[in-house]
Amino acid sequence: FCSSQVLLKSDAPTGDVLLDETLRHIKATETAETVQTWIELLTGRTWNPFKLQYQLRNVRERLAKALVEKGILTTEKQNFLLFDMTTHPVCNASEKQRLLKRLQESVLERWVNEPQRMERRTLALLVLAHASDVLENVFASLADDKYDVAMNRTKDLLDMDPEVEAAKGRGTEMIWAVLAAFNK
Repeated sequence: FCSSQVLLKSDAPTGDVLLDETLRHIKATETAETVQTWIELLTGRTWNPFKLQYQLRNVRERLAKALVEKGILTTEKQNFLLFDMTTHPVCNASEKQRLLKRLQESVLERWVNEPQRMERRTLALLVLAHASDVLENVFASLADDKYDVAMNRTKDLLDMDPEVEAAKGRGTEMIWAVLAAFNK
């Protein structure tokens, strides 16, 4: 399923610099690429010399800069023995807490037990938290019994067959394709 090709439905600008650049890259490809290939290209995980023109440059730095501009992160220099390194710690703890609370509530209080009925943004956040290996941190502040419920529900969700879930539609096909690519 993660070998499915990405087809561009619309190249209308989104207003986000990175997303618009991504759309231009997808539009410029001569042949459709797979979800897995686009993840590798857009995150800089591949060094295919024939596809370098499709890679996004300095993705992490640009994402961090955008979050600094929105007031969520700050920029600091930290000294690590022999060299200085730029870090981006969270400066807006309330925004982070709001996001954590949203995910916790979606899995505990607003759980629908059917991914096709879940809000797409919440489903995408859960998939990205899983792919980033921070899902346990999202639920770490919960009491043990609620933590177990949250982790079991998300495990059940993430263990679903992405191909079957994507076939149910509702505009979540790409989310499931990304999950399949990260689970590969």
